[in-house]
This record gives sequence, C-alpha cells and structure tokens, in this order.
Amino acid sequence: MSGQREVAERGRRLAVALFDYGVGNLHSLGKALEHAGADVLVTDDWSAALAREVLVLPGVGAFAAALEALPDDRTAIVERIRSGMPVLGICLGMQLLFDTSEEGEGRGLGVVPGRVRRVRAGVVPQMGWNEIEMGEDPIFEGLSELVAYYANSYVCEPRDAEDAIGWTECEDDRFAAAVRRGSIVGVQCHPEKSSTAGRQLIANFLRDAERRVRAGAEAAR
Repeated sequence: MSGQREVAERGRRLAVALFDYGVGNLHSLGKALEHAGADVLVTDDWSAALAREVLVLPGVGAFAAALEALPDDRTAIVERIRSGMPVLGICLGMQLLFDTSEEGEGRGLGVVPGRVRRVRAGVVPQMGWNEIEMGEDPIFEGLSELVAYYANSYVCEPRDAEDAIGWTECEDDRFAAAVRRGSIVGVQCHPEKSSTAGRQLIANFLRDAERRVRAGAEAAR
C-alpha cells in the first residue's frame, strides 16, 4: 500500500519529529517519511520534538558530536520515550539509544540497554549493501528479503538478546541490524537510501507507530 493511499484512508498524517543535531543531510530521510504519509517537522528543539507523536533520530555523524545536541538533563526525553512514544533510530540514531559507545566519551539515552562497539572488520567504515536476516516484527511486514545500504564504523550490542530483531554480517562480524524495545526501533542501515525495500521498512514503522499512538490515545480516554 502506498503512503499516499494510506494517508487518504487515515484522513490525517502522523506527526513526526525528525531531529536535527547539526550533522548530515536530512533531505532524503524527510522525503521518505513524507512519502510514507508522515507530517514531518525537522527541528533541533527538544520541546518541539517531544510534542510530536513520533520521533526519528537520523543517522549521519559521530556519536560524540551528536551527544552535544542532547541536554545535560535528559529526563524529559527519556520519560517521553519510555511512556510509549514511537521512536526510530537510524544508524547513529540507533546508537544514541544505547548506554555507551567506544566511539567517544559520554552516555547515550540508555533506553535500549547495551553498548556500541567498533565493527570487527579489516576495512572500516563498511560502505555498501548487506543482506539483513529478518526476525518476526511489524517493521519487516511484507518483505520477503531485505538488502540495505550501510555506511558505518560502529555497531550495537544489546544487553538483552531478545531486543535484536534483525542481523547482518560484515566480513566475519555478525551484529544486530535492527532492534526493538517496545515502541523503540533502531536500524543500523540507511533505509532512506535502500531503494524500495528501505522505503517499505519506513512505511511499516509508521504504520506500527500509528497503531501504538491510537492505542495510547484510546487508553487515555
């Protein structure tokens, strides 16, 4: 189902915050979200971002530099996410969801327990296309296979193995390609650069996010 058709059937667009922490080009990701039916706000204001229904953390840059965009007091961010706000972390954005990273000092958001480590490969960063072994999860709905674009030097190690919902390999290194913890999803690839399958992954995330937003609104009545 196309993003435009889903929008017509819903009669509204899901309010998505695409957070801008000052690194990378957000254009392609913003367009992919809009194509999938989202009303996208690009912002570097955490108050504005947390007031939306869904948060997307993009995937370009270094861990330490991205940490500078996080406030000293992250209580509001963590509480909003843990309250059930759907979140999609892409590459670096996925890594920010974890506790710590070998890439730099400082702590991530810690909403997915675990650490970020360097890829165990002879050539780093890895850049190119990897096949993803998909587990059972709504973000993989309708995908018989998924080959996605990667550009990363670091990967995530969830503390709880069940948080990993997809896996991939670089040389002899097997690592989590995707994680989920409740309404929090992280993908190490760049779905916005991964052709039709990547766009389907984004649409699937938004469809699942909308279900969760609707369920939360109904529970609050």
